[in-house]
Amino acid sequence: MKKLKLITFAFLISTNLFASEGIKIGDPAMPFKLKTQEGAEFNLTTRKGTWTVLYFFPKAETPGCTKQACAFRDNIKKIRALKADVFGISINTVKDQAAFAKNHNLNFTLLADEKGEVAKLYGPKIPLLSYAKRWTFIIDPDLIIRDISKDVDPILDSERVAKRIEELQKSKN
Repeated sequence: MKKLKLITFAFLISTNLFASEGIKIGDPAMPFKLKTQEGAEFNLTTRKGTWTVLYFFPKAETPGCTKQACAFRDNIKKIRALKADVFGISINTVKDQAAFAKNHNLNFTLLADEKGEVAKLYGPKIPLLSYAKRWTFIIDPDLIIRDISKDVDPILDSERVAKRIEELQKSKN
């Protein structure tokens, strides 16, 4: 009986770990509200009419996350020239996000997903852990998911995002 319970438990964990991973390209962006690093409310639905980049990262002040955030900081002018803006999301507190933004002079908004609810909603939440995988979503002005990158290079992601937004905008015209 113990062996059966152990096998059942292992099965349940494995199915949870490999369950469907959130939304897909072409799906509407799932609405959510989170606090910014300044403590203000961010509501995704207010982004209607503009291009939005949501990038999920595991944890503030870790090496890969710092490289990715600094790359977005350094390339933000290219992205904003395409009438898009960037929002970094992690399962950190508002205070942690504020310190991270200040320490690295980030010139875009960080969102605090303290309970991991948005990461779970979009798919990158790692089950049983308070971390998200490094995924990037590009959302068009109609709040439709137009690109999802699950194999993100933290250093190259911001360049890829700028190129991809430009491609998507050209294909809409």
